[in-house]
Amino acid sequence: MKKIVVAICTISLFAFTSCKENASSKINTDNVAEAAVRDEAAKAIPVMTFEKAEHDFGTIEQGTPQETAFKFTNTGNAPLIITDAKSSCGCTVPNPPKEPIAPGESSELLVKFNGSGQNQVTKTITVTANTEKGSELLRIKAFVNPKGAAPLGPVK
Repeated sequence: MKKIVVAICTISLFAFTSCKENASSKINTDNVAEAAVRDEAAKAIPVMTFEKAEHDFGTIEQGTPQETAFKFTNTGNAPLIITDAKSSCGCTVPNPPKEPIAPGESSELLVKFNGSGQNQVTKTITVTANTEKGSELLRIKAFVNPKGAAPLGPVK
């Protein structure tokens, strides 16, 4: 029994140490260079910087269409791609740019509001893009007076 254990240990020692002598020669330098390029590209992230994140239409009459543009700049170091823009209500329609925005370039997201609702109305627009956060949140608001009613609401 003792001889069997010694024999197994000797064979194991030989098997596990013989592979290590050529380990460094098995590294493919092309794979290392490709991994370095891939890792560097993963660090490049677009950043969406808006001039304003909220727009107030003020006091409007019900049913009066409104529109505004949210201007933004890609302050990151990779092309910015907007994949989606959704509003919290069907009365608000965002229209984002379709083309990628290069680093340092500016563009705008047009938002149309049909003037529905009454009194103070606030709507949100969620912009989905390839930024680190993944989405940005914008708001529009207005004080909507009923059609034909005397002007009410906040005074500017």
